[in-house]
Amino acid sequence: MIKKNLQQSQQDRFRLKSSPEYSQANFTWVVSLALALVLLLNSFAWGSLEVRPVILVLFILYTLFTLGQGALTYQIRRDLTRHGEIRPATRRWGYAGLLSLLTGNVFLTVASFNLIKKQKSPEYTISVYMLLTQIFVIALSALNMFKPYVSNGFLPGMGILIAVTVFHLTALLLVAKYAHQHVLPAGLKWLALPLLLTAATGNLFAVVLGLSLLSKIRRSANPGATRWADVWIKITSNHTAMLGMFFIIFLFTISVSSLLTFEYSFAVDNNYSAILQSPSLSYPLGTDDFGRCLYSRIVFGARISLIVGFMSTLIPVIIGGILGAISGYYGRHTDNIIMRALDILYAIPGILLAIAIIAAFGANTFNLIIALSVGAIPTYARTMRANVLMVSTYEYVDAARAFGSSHLSIIFKHIVPNSLAPMIVKSTLTIGGAVIATSSLSYLGLGVEPHIPEWGNILKIGSTYLETNSYLAIYPGLAIIALVLSFNFLGDGLRDALDPKLD
Repeated sequence: MIKKNLQQSQQDRFRLKSSPEYSQANFTWVVSLALALVLLLNSFAWGSLEVRPVILVLFILYTLFTLGQGALTYQIRRDLTRHGEIRPATRRWGYAGLLSLLTGNVFLTVASFNLIKKQKSPEYTISVYMLLTQIFVIALSALNMFKPYVSNGFLPGMGILIAVTVFHLTALLLVAKYAHQHVLPAGLKWLALPLLLTAATGNLFAVVLGLSLLSKIRRSANPGATRWADVWIKITSNHTAMLGMFFIIFLFTISVSSLLTFEYSFAVDNNYSAILQSPSLSYPLGTDDFGRCLYSRIVFGARISLIVGFMSTLIPVIIGGILGAISGYYGRHTDNIIMRALDILYAIPGILLAIAIIAAFGANTFNLIIALSVGAIPTYARTMRANVLMVSTYEYVDAARAFGSSHLSIIFKHIVPNSLAPMIVKSTLTIGGAVIATSSLSYLGLGVEPHIPEWGNILKIGSTYLETNSYLAIYPGLAIIALVLSFNFLGDGLRDALDPKLD
């Protein structure tokens, strides 16, 4: 009897551990509870003892959805332990959970979408995040309606965003119906092609979904294509990696959409009649000491942070990758010359080198990108060199030499493509560091020009008002933390997906 109970207990633990719906539901209600407590603490102005009704209503809604999610988590656990699977009646409660989208709780919304669908393909998960990205961009852009005036492109821009959202919803329904099949209907290529076009709004999930659908339709026998399809399966099943990717693509999308839906003058022009106003409908995150809208400044500042972060990572990846590939392939004297020169560069602290370059050539965005890029070249060169030393010993490289392929052809056609996985993981993990370095140098006055809205510049202004108007520093600080965490989560997910030892 004791042995039977022990076996049953082990089976129950295995079912709970192997159920992605249960693990995500458990994670979701804990995070939602934490967010509800944050809203509770902010629903009262402790200095004046006044109630903030909007935040209090949000707290009540978050609490109700959190209690519902907790009950649903218990029901999922009960189904798994008693029936071995989640019953259809329990899955239907996911439709009620979709209402949490009205509160902006992306954790609950994603968990509800995943609960509704029993067989989830990578395309389904990507289409869910694609739709959510578009909805959140529309919601944040719509807040501009409460400002004194809107940009000239606001109405056309909102019309385009709404039309794209309707199309993305249609794509989600079609993907949910057909994408779980191993062979997709050929007619879905007419869905994939418009999806690639809708990426013009900045929603990169549409690009990923469109390419994934086309790849499935063609059913390519290329082993590389099969490998990357497996990588996407692993990434889409990693909830933290997908949440990180969601926030990054969301910021990129709203940065692109802000060209039409946001008025740049609110972020840069002084408005002395609205100095240091608390958050309101007109100014959702308040105003700074020059009356500039903090909400608009953070949105436009995301563009600078993303551009500098990506470019200051892409440049050393290319230069360091080429130097590392040449050094690892040729070896001997070539290896010694390249790596000893990079060792000298590596001996100089990266932030000190960046400060020296900016002090010599001036503080602007271009010099900031160059300053951050130069110091990162040796690390990428070392990573690529180590990969090339390993890959160059494989049989297919010897076969390429036997067929008379040139050295450059062997390096860039056979070796480098098979050495990119560690470079991709490393670059994703280090973009967060580049974002922090950008904000740090701007905070010190050595980065982006002071008049340009950038998160480090915004934080510098807010630091002088920590006691009286703390929101000026809290919001840009939270934006930096969220973006860096998102890149770290995505990098961890890519590392797990690309590591063959974890297969």
